[in-house]
Amino acid sequence: MTKSLLDYAFDCISQSKEPVNFKDLWAYVVKESGIDEELAARKISSFYTNLMLDGRFVTLGENNWDLRSRHSFDKVHIDMKDVYATVDEEEASGEDEDEDEKEYNKAFEEPKEEDESEEETEENECEEEQHEDR
Repeated sequence: MTKSLLDYAFDCISQSKEPVNFKDLWAYVVKESGIDEELAARKISSFYTNLMLDGRFVTLGENNWDLRSRHSFDKVHIDMKDVYATVDEEEASGEDEDEDEKEYNKAFEEPKEEDESEEETEENECEEEQHEDR
């Protein structure tokens, strides 16, 4: 019976006394599973997703991973109320979004009359230069 990539990850982290960086974890999994570089490049994103979803593992920030069993619930639990409170505060301020939206919309605004008169002046100057050249 062959091991899954997550089982190799479990072995790697179990052998380590410290959290393991994802880069090092992935290198271990690729080496131990014997998959080639091409297949590894195609599988890395699904491996990362599965690692996130597997209840045996926990991310400790800075892309470091450890076994959930080594950490108390309070240390690794993310209270979703805090996440939504942060989002609500950002939405309430909305200042950054307003500035970004104004900047974005500038590109689609019609030129002002001043801009049009400048363009007309430039066109007239070009026509005069062409006429003089003839």
